[in-house]
Amino acid sequence: MSELGLRPERAHVKCSRVVGEVMGKYHPHGDGAIYDAMVRMAQPFTMRLALVDGHGNFGSLDDGPAASRYTEARMASSALLMTATLDEETVDFVPNYDDQLFQPDVLPAAYPNLLVNGASGIAVGMATNMAPHNLVEVISAARHLIKKPSATLDDLMRFIPGPDLPSGGTIVGLEGIRDAYEGGRGSFKTRAKARIENVTARRKGIVVTELPYLVGPEKVIEKVKQLVQTKKLQGIANINDLTDRAQGMNLVIEIKNGFNPEAVLEQLYKMTPMEESFGINNVALVQGEPRTLGLRELLTVYVEFRTDVVRRRTTYRLRRKEERLHLVEGLLIAILDIDEVIQLIRGSDDAAEARTKLMSVFDLSETQAGYILDLQLRRLTKFSRIELETERDALLAAIAELRALLEDETLLLNLVSDELAAVAKEHGTPRRTVLLESSGSATSKSAATPSKSPTTRAGS
Repeated sequence: MSELGLRPERAHVKCSRVVGEVMGKYHPHGDGAIYDAMVRMAQPFTMRLALVDGHGNFGSLDDGPAASRYTEARMASSALLMTATLDEETVDFVPNYDDQLFQPDVLPAAYPNLLVNGASGIAVGMATNMAPHNLVEVISAARHLIKKPSATLDDLMRFIPGPDLPSGGTIVGLEGIRDAYEGGRGSFKTRAKARIENVTARRKGIVVTELPYLVGPEKVIEKVKQLVQTKKLQGIANINDLTDRAQGMNLVIEIKNGFNPEAVLEQLYKMTPMEESFGINNVALVQGEPRTLGLRELLTVYVEFRTDVVRRRTTYRLRRKEERLHLVEGLLIAILDIDEVIQLIRGSDDAAEARTKLMSVFDLSETQAGYILDLQLRRLTKFSRIELETERDALLAAIAELRALLEDETLLLNLVSDELAAVAKEHGTPRRTVLLESSGSATSKSAATPSKSPTTRAGS
């Protein structure tokens, strides 16, 4: 999509076009797998920070998407953070499946996408299942690790108390989360968010406004009806799905008179998908090798990777600035005696002779002489000495700044941290998932309530 120029400010294009490009150039397998991945990246209930801006029917938790020929898409603004600086030699490129093209081995990723959006997949003898997290919290932890490389897991969990699921809900019990953050494996339970209120003048009901991750209302309704029919669940008079785009999730379960709504709700948690387990298995490739990573290791690998990306980007920009400075200095030499330069070029039999004369008469390098020869005469005469000197001074200042970054690791790490803070400020959203130590009360305020401001979190 980046190669096709499908930026957020441009029009959507048919998904089938993108799928065809991917299948023909990079992924010579079924179009179904490609489209499924694309759909997933566009679903806000699947991704904590969606990477694709979809237009059309991209499905729901209960229904699949329309065919790729009917839907359209373009990159979301967050996807630009994944592909930015690809053209600045920030990552290695490898041949595609038929050695005709090159593709990035990994994307530059201006934020820890693996932690923010999670991942789920199966490979040969391996599987991974990573939970989504809050962008602001993850970046705050990464910045803390940059500032204090010896930070412990407890220090980092002050910033990341637990997963933050796209659908919200409630996580009950934090023991498994700590296990996962410590050793890379663990599990936790997610509960629907529900409240008890009067749904009619004479009847109370349970109103469900958030469901566990990747659980749709139809799945809950089907299970409730099955339990009621088999008389394993009593006290339910009716169940209605009033979910719409304006109000969001709104599942109303009417309770029969004489039954305790709180007791029925506990039964619903116990017997239906209103409470689900999520098993964390943080397996990821590090330098091409699969590893099971805890939270600290995940953040450390990302910080090291991002630091390398910024270092390579700085090296590339420094080289380009130095190349431009070299050409500007050559132009400054030639502009001082432009008439002689023009006469020398006109008096030469061919370009090679003119290049040689320029190099000998004006003490220019081959690159400088070639650049002057390649310029059109009207452009050469239009150059102003003042403009060139201004550009030269700006280039010298930029080069000094870039060299300082490469020579001072602290400055480089500060730049990485500042760029992460800018991403959190622009794309961060408050926490959606409430964390409970047990089925009783919520954890500390920072863990259980939504963060009031992404900016405040980013500065932690």
